[in-house]
Amino acid sequence: MDLAPYRQHRRILTASLVGTAVEFYDFYIYGTAAALVFGPLFFPESSDSAQLMYSFMTFGLAFFARPVGAIVFGHYGDRIGRKSTLVASLMLMGASTLLIAFLPTYAMVGWVAPLLLCILRFGQGFGLGGEWGGAALLAVENAPPGWKSRFGMFPQLGAPVGFIAANGLFLLLGLGLSDADFAAWGWRIPFLLSAVLVGLGLWVRLKIGETPDFAKAIATEAPVAVPLGELFRHHLVATLAGTFAVVACFAIFYLATSFALAHGTTALGYPKEQFLLIQLGAILFMAVGIVIAGYWSDASSAQRVLSWGCGATIVTGFLFGPSLASESWSLIFLGLAAALFVMGLVYGPLGSWLTGLFPVRVRYTGASVAFNAGGILGGAMAPIVAQALAARGGTETVGYYLALAGIISWLGLLMVRRITPPA
Repeated sequence: MDLAPYRQHRRILTASLVGTAVEFYDFYIYGTAAALVFGPLFFPESSDSAQLMYSFMTFGLAFFARPVGAIVFGHYGDRIGRKSTLVASLMLMGASTLLIAFLPTYAMVGWVAPLLLCILRFGQGFGLGGEWGGAALLAVENAPPGWKSRFGMFPQLGAPVGFIAANGLFLLLGLGLSDADFAAWGWRIPFLLSAVLVGLGLWVRLKIGETPDFAKAIATEAPVAVPLGELFRHHLVATLAGTFAVVACFAIFYLATSFALAHGTTALGYPKEQFLLIQLGAILFMAVGIVIAGYWSDASSAQRVLSWGCGATIVTGFLFGPSLASESWSLIFLGLAAALFVMGLVYGPLGSWLTGLFPVRVRYTGASVAFNAGGILGGAMAPIVAQALAARGGTETVGYYLALAGIISWLGLLMVRRITPPA
């Protein structure tokens, strides 16, 4: 196995991975806290079910902020460069996450508490809107010929890294603290520790240069005045295709992580620490799926791997709910591991596939807008729809949303066949 390109570009690949690790750490510690404690802390006057629903709504708020951030950071990423834009997005994301650790609860300041929570959650999403697209470009635009998918998988590998850090920390807190201490102050610790990951990410990113593709483009022609306008005028079909194609990966992740944890430890009554441990093991299968998808995409094509992944998502959707409700730890683990492995297949190739839909001059905007708009359909709605399905038809029905997400992403891939590859 030739590892020389990895060694030659290790700083670039680390910079792309670390940012996404921070992203998923930040998002997952919020999702976990939303599932476990935010309901009674910030919405105490509601019923238990309503508390969880309101808590998940604040979780979903960031997904609606992400496309806004994608437009703003994409604009500057296509005009002034990838590096400086990535640094700014990471700083905003990190600051918003850190400040959540210092929030007062409803018991302290009343309605101001959920308002501040929503503002900081919006700030998280706004910063994240420019993160994934820039990290993917950082990797792909530095890739040697024939290595785009293998380089493009590195931002995706940040997802299991961030998840393991967040999940492992919550597991340790659960083992070391009583439920009362965790609800009183322990939940704040993961938000405080996010500053360590953000500092590491900034340190790495400040040491890298601009990508060769952007440097070449900016040397030959002036940057686009309004990248979003050109994107919608000339690349609307590609943007819609990319939006639909990413729905499956978001739906799988947030159903198999945040929703599964919340529903499993409340409605189904599973022990929190044991469920977190099961999820820690299952997330390793996501990392395996990402690596397989990266190598398979360079050997074949990212389009083909994504097509197979969408088919597997549809099948997984019909198995997910029954396995979660089975009350068998073996079946629960197999269900979560299978879902997250399939997520690796539909997530791993996105770095090369999605950025390849757009020319360099609007690539940051195009990839970021498509990815984050798809996050609304696949990520923001997933826990809410799944909660509603479980309440009406039982846990066995929650996977129907997953199957629908696989169909939507498959339709997005079909749209790409009508697109002329960008210059």
